Amino acid sequence: MRIDKREPGQLRPVSVTIDYLLTAEGSVLIEVGNTRVLCAASIEETVPSFLRNTGKGWVTAEYSMLPRATATRTARSSGSAQRGAYNQEGAAPAGLQLTRPSSQLTKADAHSR
Repeated sequence: MRIDKREPGQLRPVSVTIDYLLTAEGSVLIEVGNTRVLCAASIEETVPSFLRNTGKGWVTAEYSMLPRATATRTARSSGSAQRGAYNQEGAAPAGLQLTRPSSQLTKADAHSR
């Protein structure tokens, strides 16, 4: 028996909420047990100067945890070079299509998958 009273082979409950943020072009809140991950997507019509007129786009991904997301407090970072935050940037291939799934995943669906 685990600390949270689950059996060794029992998965944590999963919940997926699409369009969680009203202000983002796309967002999802994923909950697995007590762990929550908020993902947000933004769309900008700009690219770095070296990609202008190439037909390519630019993708940026960032990751950060709140100071009390772990058992001990993690110092909050500030500025563009945030310590403890991770980011990845790169050119997206021409013709990359980002689309919304045709069906939305509900809580009931998440538990059955």
